[in-house]
Amino acid sequence: MTFSLVARCAETGMFGVAIASSSPAVAARCAYTRAGVGAVASQNITDPILGPFALDLMQGGMTAPQAVAGVRDQGRFIEYRQVLAIDRHGNTAIHSGPNSLGIWTDAAGKDVLSAGNLLANNGVPQAIVDGFVSVSGHLGDRLIAAMRAGLAAGGEAGPIHSAGLQLCREVPWPVADLRCDWTEDCPIEAIATAWTVYKPQLDAYVQRAIDPRVAPSYGVPGDE
Repeated sequence: MTFSLVARCAETGMFGVAIASSSPAVAARCAYTRAGVGAVASQNITDPILGPFALDLMQGGMTAPQAVAGVRDQGRFIEYRQVLAIDRHGNTAIHSGPNSLGIWTDAAGKDVLSAGNLLANNGVPQAIVDGFVSVSGHLGDRLIAAMRAGLAAGGEAGPIHSAGLQLCREVPWPVADLRCDWTEDCPIEAIATAWTVYKPQLDAYVQRAIDPRVAPSYGVPGDE
């Protein structure tokens, strides 16, 4: 009931996750990033513990394949889980338990890994990867392009209702964490609209947190 990707920007060191599902609030339960460490999506009958656990293992020095092996060895009911990860060197790894739902598969490219379950067809993750690598520029733009490509390739077997995009870089919080928790329309387009608005302001929000004395104005009524 989910399709997603984890990705890295080799130039900036930024990590990102984009995800969509027929279930509500998928990004709140499934998307995890950590600056300087990596990105993880934990999905399919989700155990939210597994995302932070995989990031902890990578922060401790493990590669993505080693961290996913650790998740596989120590996670509970791991036969029901799907966990994909990318580390700071661009290594990727995935665990898909045999009890993953419906059509489930994955695909990888340079600095990107995609996977899904209850898919419309087994070509969706490859379409997501192709969409990601075919676009240059900001990691957020590439994640949106990838998710649109996955949806165009069939997406989930049923209609999707929630989506999210999370980005991290040099600070210990997501620099973008955009979510559409439920809609009868296309949640990927809702996220794309939010990203169009948020992208020009991203650096300003980071600067306001680091040092508001030199941050740009808020640009809202009353801030003259």
